[in-house]
Amino acid sequence: MPNPLYDTLLSCHAGKGSAFLHLSGGKILTHQVFLSMAAKFAHVFTQNGLNPGDRVAVQVEKSPEALAVYAACAQAGLIFLPLNTAYTVDELTYFIDNSGAALVLCDARQKTALEPVAIAQSARLETLNADGTGSLVDQAHDMPEEFATVDRSGDDLAAFLYTSGTTGRSKGAMLTQDNLLSNAKTLVTEWRFTDADVLLHALPIFHTHGLFVATNVVLAAGGSMIFLPKFDQDRIIDELPGATTMMGVPTFYTRLLDDPRFTQDLTQHLRLFVSGSAPLLAETHVKFEDRTGHRILERYGMTETNMSTSNPYDGERRAGTVGFPLPGVELKITNPDTGAELPQGEIGQIEVRGPNVFKGYWQMPEKTADELRADGFFITGDLGKVDADGYVQIVGRNKDLIISGGYNIYPKEIELVLDEQPGVLETAVIGVPHPDFGETVLGVIISEAGATPDLEAIMASVQGSLARFKHPRALVVQDALPRNTMGKVQKNILRDMYNDRFTNA
Repeated sequence: MPNPLYDTLLSCHAGKGSAFLHLSGGKILTHQVFLSMAAKFAHVFTQNGLNPGDRVAVQVEKSPEALAVYAACAQAGLIFLPLNTAYTVDELTYFIDNSGAALVLCDARQKTALEPVAIAQSARLETLNADGTGSLVDQAHDMPEEFATVDRSGDDLAAFLYTSGTTGRSKGAMLTQDNLLSNAKTLVTEWRFTDADVLLHALPIFHTHGLFVATNVVLAAGGSMIFLPKFDQDRIIDELPGATTMMGVPTFYTRLLDDPRFTQDLTQHLRLFVSGSAPLLAETHVKFEDRTGHRILERYGMTETNMSTSNPYDGERRAGTVGFPLPGVELKITNPDTGAELPQGEIGQIEVRGPNVFKGYWQMPEKTADELRADGFFITGDLGKVDADGYVQIVGRNKDLIISGGYNIYPKEIELVLDEQPGVLETAVIGVPHPDFGETVLGVIISEAGATPDLEAIMASVQGSLARFKHPRALVVQDALPRNTMGKVQKNILRDMYNDRFTNA
């Protein structure tokens, strides 16, 4: 029996002296050197008693070695569990305990704090630092550069990714080899990746975007990556001339647009900019195209599904939409209460089905049954609609739906109006408790640099554009919106901040 994930993405590059990772100082890591590093790590894992199906919990900084741990897990049949580097020890305790991790890999600075957690789980604890040092690397030094790849099937688990847990405990989404491979193969075709592509990679690798989209696509195509530890504006500007493609979150692009060095000349040789993980403002689309001549390609995915839709490579990349369902992916809009499919153009919950959809939540059969239907459709929790041309538009999260006086109010509709107002950089609309209406609308505004938005004029504009029941009860201005690591606005934090805005009035 083969190992589809490793065979398709990695072993096909065995013996190649071609560049895989372009690192700082002009250093290049070839495909073969990377494979040898991964094989050494796989030996360390197995010699420390890990068996196929065991979980490896990883909270380390981005590095070539960290990426090789992912490859080593695939080769040894282990389940890779990447964890956000911002998580605290208390948060890590839950993930390590819930996953039943057999090995925990952390930065040496975290070792003392995590030792009791690992001991309680009977897990082995090893270290890996951002500079490529650590106990894992020390043990791997004298290991063979080849490892007998463990047989796995496409239905075997390859990774756990924990959801962000904005409501309740985080859930461990179980992703199979086929889930990851189907998406990588599809995106290579849809986004026209080849072995000549050089991807500018400044994303974290503990998240779907940086790991299973960016890295897997490049591996599947045989291309290479300019592998930056994090988003560094100066480094991005310096490295763009050597790239053919770039993937990023909206914050990457807004920051670049604020830099006068980011010009059409600098980007003229790139063929593709992709954005995801959070919505991209229509204004950013326009500014980016005006500045560079490129139209950013926006797509849509989730922890549980990898990528489900994409704007087209050829054809109109429509701002405010996430394009069409990818080949092999079915998408429908349903009534959240009944599950019945809604007519085109109506707003409802988005459900998707396809080879990209996860297997379920680890040790949470009730949650799995609540969100993954028996017929294979996954209830995403996102609200959206499909327009007359088939483009999918995300309206918001189901939990962000505001019900005021019996009316359903979709925050995105109000945000689009607010975002167009003079002096407004971006906005977030939330529902907060109200003694008469149950909930009411509050608009949170972030000003453009140096601007002071006229809140009365903005409110008048909203009143002229939207039905009365959608009007914000109030507008507030603050310095920034709370975001998670991938740039998504955390509306749960905003709701907590303004929870008593009207109830104590």
